[in-house]
Amino acid sequence: MNTEGLLVYRQTESWGAERDLELALDLLAGTRTEETGPMLRLYRPQPTVAFGQRDAKLPGFTAAADACRAEGFEPLVRRAGGRAAAYHPGSLVIDHIEPDADPIRESQARFTAFGELYAEALLNCGMDVELGPIPHEYCYGEHSVHGVKPAEPDVRIKLIGTAQRQIASGWLFSSSIIVEDGRPIRRVLTKAYEAMGLEWDPLTAGAASDLTPEITVDQLEAAVLEVYSRHWSLTEGTPGLLR
Repeated sequence: MNTEGLLVYRQTESWGAERDLELALDLLAGTRTEETGPMLRLYRPQPTVAFGQRDAKLPGFTAAADACRAEGFEPLVRRAGGRAAAYHPGSLVIDHIEPDADPIRESQARFTAFGELYAEALLNCGMDVELGPIPHEYCYGEHSVHGVKPAEPDVRIKLIGTAQRQIASGWLFSSSIIVEDGRPIRRVLTKAYEAMGLEWDPLTAGAASDLTPEITVDQLEAAVLEVYSRHWSLTEGTPGLLR
């Protein structure tokens, strides 16, 4: 990863669930024409359930999408793999994009590096977190970050899911962190997974505030940028593609 300069784009208003999701891919495509340089995009998403490509092929997908809409979440199918994941305005989405002539070379290392970076930000907010999957978690991932209560070993909540995409000119590493208000996340995922006939443990879904009630999205965003500032020179601004 480039650890020099990094443009920080704070998207203060949502452009709608679908456009917010697609913008990350547009910015990645901008690495082909040098409109996009090394950058970090942060935003609070609209209530969304992002389904994986495999989900969309299941017989129960239509019913799952209808269940999401009934809960006030927009169902979308992302281009990456994995299973359904949910987020809402109590979440923070982070898209890290960099031009790279050999984007696949460090793809696996990125999962570990970014998992550790975001786990450190949560630790700095007073949380107890661990890197790695929880058995039967939603959208299972080897590099998930989950919150724990040391005095209650059975309490484990997935807080961060990560995914990445590469094209010939660069890579996108996207992370969603569920910070506040975990109940609607748990509820909508329960209904979506039930409709698709997928087994999972609903107790793995929730938010950081379920474990540390005082944490806020603003606090976590500040903690993330503080950790980033130790590795990159940060400059706030707007990417050329959006000017």
